[in-house]
Amino acid sequence: MKSALIATCCAAALLLSACGGEEKGDKTVRADGTLAPGSTVKVGERAVVPFSDANKSGTIAITVKSVDLGPKEDLAEFKNKGEGMLPVYVRMVIENVGGTDLSDTSVSVRAVDPNGKSTKVILANSTAACKGEQAPENFTTAGATYETCKTEGVKDGGEVGGVIFREGDYQDDPITWKK
Repeated sequence: MKSALIATCCAAALLLSACGGEEKGDKTVRADGTLAPGSTVKVGERAVVPFSDANKSGTIAITVKSVDLGPKEDLAEFKNKGEGMLPVYVRMVIENVGGTDLSDTSVSVRAVDPNGKSTKVILANSTAACKGEQAPENFTTAGATYETCKTEGVKDGGEVGGVIFREGDYQDDPITWKK
C-alpha cells in the first residue's frame, strides 16, 4: 500500500513537471509564467495572461483591485435600460509584461455571482464614477502600467462574487477573481 502511494505521488509530480506548470492553490502557473485556464485568484492578486486586442498581442498582468456595488442613481443616465439594476465597479491595474506595443487596447472582464455564474447584466457604457480607459500611447514597454475601471451590472438585490477574464485561451475556462 505504501509503495502504491509513493508511485502515485511520483507519477503526479512527473506529470506536473512535464506540463511545466506549478500549482499554487486554485491556480496553475504555466512554464511561460501565465496562468492556466480555469485558475482562480483573489481580488487584489495579479494574473499574468496572454492577451490580444485591436490586432495587437502580448502578455499582460491584470490585478483586479476591487469589485464594488455602486448606487442605483449612478445608472440614471441609462434611463429605462438601467431600471432594476445596480452598477458593479471593477477597478484594475493593467501591466505590460511582454514589452510589446499594446497601446490603444482594452481589457474586458465580466462580473459573476458568488457561484461563478454570469450576472446576466451587461452594461456597454461607463458611468461618471467608473470611466473605462484604453491603454495609453506609452503602453509599449515591459513594466508600463495603467489603471482602469470597468462598469458591469447586477440585478437589484443580486450579489457579485467576483469577475472573470474570458479572452483567447480562457474562452471556455476563464480566470476568476473571487472577492
